[in-house]
Amino acid sequence: MIVNATEPVTLIGGAEVDKSMLDRARAVAPRVIAADGGADAALVNGARPEAVIGDFDSLSDWARQQLAPGSLHHIPDQDSTDFDKCMANVAAPLIVGVGFSGARLDHQLAAYNTLVRFAHRRCLLLGTEELVFLAPPELRLDLPEGCAVSLFPMGAVEGISDGLEYPIGGLNFAPDGRVGTSNRALGAVDLSITAPKMLVILPQTMMERAADALLSSRAVWPDL
Repeated sequence: MIVNATEPVTLIGGAEVDKSMLDRARAVAPRVIAADGGADAALVNGARPEAVIGDFDSLSDWARQQLAPGSLHHIPDQDSTDFDKCMANVAAPLIVGVGFSGARLDHQLAAYNTLVRFAHRRCLLLGTEELVFLAPPELRLDLPEGCAVSLFPMGAVEGISDGLEYPIGGLNFAPDGRVGTSNRALGAVDLSITAPKMLVILPQTMMERAADALLSSRAVWPDL
């Protein structure tokens, strides 16, 4: 394990990052780690990562010169993404990822795939419009009435809910079947999910509430 933290960490990727987004993430998760070229975005926005993990195909020479050699962790494996490499080598109560959504849809989809494959990690991906995380087995979200809540299955999964306008109990979700987009909160929302396959999508303004909910959730998916 490259980083073993007892507090939440901010993980910076190579997609769009602005200082306000990074500042919000760091308020929840003060320690900073970067995935490959995310180190450039970190440095430009005034954050010095304590570790940079990746195959280094996008890390600039400029960023390398700013960082201590001991903070650079080169993993040349081409069968995994830089996000995969970070999730495999960073243990923390919560990982808040910025710079993992934006211009490249294929990269964004790959990041969601990683969330499912590393279901034992609590990780929230913050974008410019929305945030995404994998639902743990049990979750309580303190949301305002009318807040948009979308549930998107990455595999066959079921669940029950309390506090959603359209309850999910008795429904069979699948990526090629029923999905749960465009739901709304009636207030606080309780979810119980049968498998580590359900993505929760909320407005990015709910980041702090989502982080609190994930940190408060006692149940976690096992490391398979």
